Amino acid sequence: MGRADPSGRIAIVNLGFIVTTLGRIEPLRALLTSLEGELAPADRVVLVAQGRYAEVVELADEYSAGGLPVIVTQSARGASLGRNTGVAALPAGDFVLNFPNDTTVFPPGTVDRIRAAVGTDFLAGGFSSWDERGPKTVLPAPGTVVDRWNVWTVIEMGILLRRSVFEDVGGFDEGIGPGASTPWQVAEGTDLLLRVIERHPEAATQFVWLPHEVHVDGISTAFGLTTEERRRKMRAYGRGTGRAMSAHGYPWWWRAAFTGAGLLYGVRNAAPITLADGWPMFVGRLEGMLGRTFGQRQMVSATR
Repeated sequence: MGRADPSGRIAIVNLGFIVTTLGRIEPLRALLTSLEGELAPADRVVLVAQGRYAEVVELADEYSAGGLPVIVTQSARGASLGRNTGVAALPAGDFVLNFPNDTTVFPPGTVDRIRAAVGTDFLAGGFSSWDERGPKTVLPAPGTVVDRWNVWTVIEMGILLRRSVFEDVGGFDEGIGPGASTPWQVAEGTDLLLRVIERHPEAATQFVWLPHEVHVDGISTAFGLTTEERRRKMRAYGRGTGRAMSAHGYPWWWRAAFTGAGLLYGVRNAAPITLADGWPMFVGRLEGMLGRTFGQRQMVSATR
């Protein structure tokens, strides 16, 4: 909870929602609609347009006229670059940051639950993200210390991070994540949090895990993709995850087991994932572990 100020009132922490988008207007509309009436006056939503800039501006103007505090800026492609650009576009002052996808929706009351969890001494925390099949990951119980093993349960749209901490560690690594110019197309959020808890150990011991019922809604990784697009994405995601484990010095036996488990990806995930999807996931993880790719021409995880 926020601490009381000298007048006895609960101090309000400003929230900054940073959204990188290729210009998916209708999903953005759903996101902004879900935030209407949920924000405090000093909160901000920043839309970072990496495509269809004029249409994103028009959409933002529509919601700004209704009172939603929306800022629009733009950047070159890359989710990590976009998020860093979005944080820089916030007004001066401290915020607690969150990084929704442009397909994310906030159920009613979610922002209030987030605000209640982030006091004036808050550093970092996480909450759940759901898709059409249910929770994407299962978070540890509140009070658990975040470490290099459970940090993987927090994905980007569930990250909560104080702006001063974000800036102190240099923000997202723009060389990794969806749309980056490298083959390492995922794990940018995990990389960020690993750097946070390394530089700020107190952020690990004070990490705020929100209750299971606090979540945002979205779509699954394979939603709406063709078989070819899905398998390219699986390989790119496996590649990025494997690279993060290697770069952050996870034990060799852990990396080997994780790589081999890629073959079971199609067994452990529901349709439209199939048994054959285990092969591109395995190859991607192996590429990440070795730090090199094997002949795949299309490196980015998504093009639309």
